[in-house]
Amino acid sequence: MSDATRLPHEKGFHVSWDQLHRDARALAWRLDGTDWRAVVAITRGGMVPAMIVARELDIRTIDTISVRSYRGTGPVDQGDLEVLKRPDDTLMGEGEDILIVDDLVDSGRTLELVRQMYPKAHFATVYAKPKGKPIVQSYVTEVSQDTWIFFPWDMALQYVRPYRGED
Repeated sequence: MSDATRLPHEKGFHVSWDQLHRDARALAWRLDGTDWRAVVAITRGGMVPAMIVARELDIRTIDTISVRSYRGTGPVDQGDLEVLKRPDDTLMGEGEDILIVDDLVDSGRTLELVRQMYPKAHFATVYAKPKGKPIVQSYVTEVSQDTWIFFPWDMALQYVRPYRGED
């Protein structure tokens, strides 16, 4: 089967809630040592990691930026970028001592747009793909460009029958 016909789950990286929590704490450990004025989560995926990082680093000022790029479930469904919600302008300035957190940098398009808005901010993601890696200053785990990451909020647990027998 060629990569062109491969379904996203066939080269998938499944992240559990527990793994995401450990990885977000590892990201916080890498970010320690700076007096961040605020954490800004890129919605929606960056909200959980940003909350964990903010808790670990005792940062009480948290805001969000909402950028829509994906329409559907795959990279071919990535459309024009649209900022739906911005953080407070008086807080942000050019982003100095602001920590911007997302779950993943893939192509880097979303973070490039946000970096144009806040050029002095520090960009951190839990996971990074090679195309987007140059956009971030901090990340925890690199995955290949053709790997689809399944985050815990995208998944549901369900019963799976055993190969043999009934239980």
